[in-house]
Amino acid sequence: MGRPLLLLLVVCAACTSRKKAPDVSHIPVTVSIARFDQDLIAVDTNQVAAGLDSLHARYPVFLPAYLQHIMAFGAYNESTDRIPEQTRLMLVNNDFRTLQAAVQQKFADLGWLEQDLAQGFRYMKYYFPAFKVPRVVTFISAIGNYGAVTIDTLLGIGLDMYMGGDFPVYASLPDYPAYMVRRFSREYITTNCMQALAQQKYPMPGAGAKLVELMVAAGREQYLLEQVLPDTPDTIRTGYTKAQLEWCEDNEMMIWQYFIQNELLYKTDWQETMHFIGDGPSTQGMPPGAPGRIGYFVGLQIVRKYMERHPEVTLQQLMDDKDLVKIFSESKYRPR
Repeated sequence: MGRPLLLLLVVCAACTSRKKAPDVSHIPVTVSIARFDQDLIAVDTNQVAAGLDSLHARYPVFLPAYLQHIMAFGAYNESTDRIPEQTRLMLVNNDFRTLQAAVQQKFADLGWLEQDLAQGFRYMKYYFPAFKVPRVVTFISAIGNYGAVTIDTLLGIGLDMYMGGDFPVYASLPDYPAYMVRRFSREYITTNCMQALAQQKYPMPGAGAKLVELMVAAGREQYLLEQVLPDTPDTIRTGYTKAQLEWCEDNEMMIWQYFIQNELLYKTDWQETMHFIGDGPSTQGMPPGAPGRIGYFVGLQIVRKYMERHPEVTLQQLMDDKDLVKIFSESKYRPR
């Protein structure tokens, strides 16, 4: 099986941008969000096959990916009855229709999101001139934890993952602990979308990577988010609470000493490195105040130092650089 088209979002950490944002008002960008979620629920359940044909004509990239990867119905094939039947069962399911109605009520108007995304895309085009504005579609994943996905030149937004931390359906599902549900709110949509686009172009290193490489890659991604979302609160870009972010800032030297004293920077064991990169309510082995993904916080500090020492390096040059250890070495990061 080839490399999957759909890249899942990884929610990460960042901190407040330190420099004045450039003027991007002259860059023409318009975003018009296509409501796949509304078009899907409107399919006649007595003629699902014909409805899917119509949807496929309007969403030739997204519909197959939605059915196969997001809903796990299998590969889309117009010549079989299996996919239409599975789709019909989904569309007549009362829970799915109730969820769709709740999403429609909360997100009846997405004009605000179109404006937010357009501004983020302007910054992307400013820093990455070859950046092409993706087609944006919304969908429902039946609470499948697909907040933002990229499929080729398309950006998908799973609106059912942004219903608010008090949405009762989340509390009934054991797969979503409180530290995750807290971030299932609309103010995270634009950040998650920009992050998904960054991860599509610049994916994290794979198995065998050193922890320091993972941290620099994560920090580099967060530095990009600072530049393309300069007006977004740091707690939204990070996914950290205000208290968690303050703990990281207050204990930066202690965090760094922990990595040095335990000789962790050049570890390559995936299970061990994921303690510091993977999502979670806390970071194993550190004091109780340490939030999850502490490696992202450290990585951002490293990248900031590198960019301070190399003002001639553009954001695109930073992101294109393959030598992550060099970035760490030349940052001369030593918190005091």
